Amino acid sequence: MAEFIKIYEENPNPKEIAKVVKVLRAGGLIIYPTDTVYGLGCDINNMKALERVARIKNVKLEKSNFSFICEDLSNLSDYVKQIDTSTFKILKRALPGPYTFILPGAKSLPHPFKKKKTVGIRVPNNPIAIEIVRQLGNPIISTSIHDEDEVIEYTTDPELIYEKWNDLVDLVIDAGYGDNQASTVIDLSEDEPIIVREGKGSLEIF
Repeated sequence: MAEFIKIYEENPNPKEIAKVVKVLRAGGLIIYPTDTVYGLGCDINNMKALERVARIKNVKLEKSNFSFICEDLSNLSDYVKQIDTSTFKILKRALPGPYTFILPGAKSLPHPFKKKKTVGIRVPNNPIAIEIVRQLGNPIISTSIHDEDEVIEYTTDPELIYEKWNDLVDLVIDAGYGDNQASTVIDLSEDEPIIVREGKGSLEIF
């Protein structure tokens, strides 16, 4: 049975964030708010947790397209190959914000993702998500809980999310109603930006 905790976005309580981080460090799975839809996440360095997320999403871990949720762009080189100035300027303009950027993967990627040529990087404009990653000290991997064939309330209302997910995860954060629109996905791994999915983020920024 998952824990269900209330955290306020305006001023996240550090003690509550510490509880979430403790769950992540122990290999737990969390459902947490972003600036778009609620996400399912775990510690990027915990193999068992990563495998649990892959099983839930019914994908092979090494072939998964999970996003890396980062606090900011400061440790980007741990996960991404060196990028040119124009690419970095796009990231600086857009983040934090409702975008997922596909970038060329570094050789130093965590073990399960070693063979991936690209990775999806997210810096959500959400104080709760950022504080979790900051206190954890490294990114969490994330995938949205959005399902095309689901009633939309089940992916936006935290109480209904908890009802549906409490046997699958270890902690659900109630931060109020989430959005029902996913992030805009931009592929920056080639010469020109490619819009992979148009979501919440404006395209005018590009």
